[in-house]
Amino acid sequence: MIRKAFVMQVNPDSHDEYERRHTPIWPELESVLKDHGARHYAIYLDKARNLLFATVEIESEERWNAVAQTDVCQRWWRHMRDVMPSNPDNSPVSAELKSVFYLE
Repeated sequence: MIRKAFVMQVNPDSHDEYERRHTPIWPELESVLKDHGARHYAIYLDKARNLLFATVEIESEERWNAVAQTDVCQRWWRHMRDVMPSNPDNSPVSAELKSVFYLE
């Protein structure tokens, strides 16, 4: 498995709404993520800085990147664009993080 971590932002007035929309996520989105090899996906909110920190384990970069091309992912991005900064394609603005330490 490949471990990934990345950060995103949430609008300052949208913390509660962001959490509500993830409780739970759409079942079809959960299925697509699992079908594309994503496991142990977690998102954490830093309210003081409006930051979202996410971690996920994936089977391959190709399968993970293919999630973005699915209809359900495209719909999810449109659903979330009003609560977080988004790119022109509606994907969330995000930055991958470099792993500097891991203890198993």
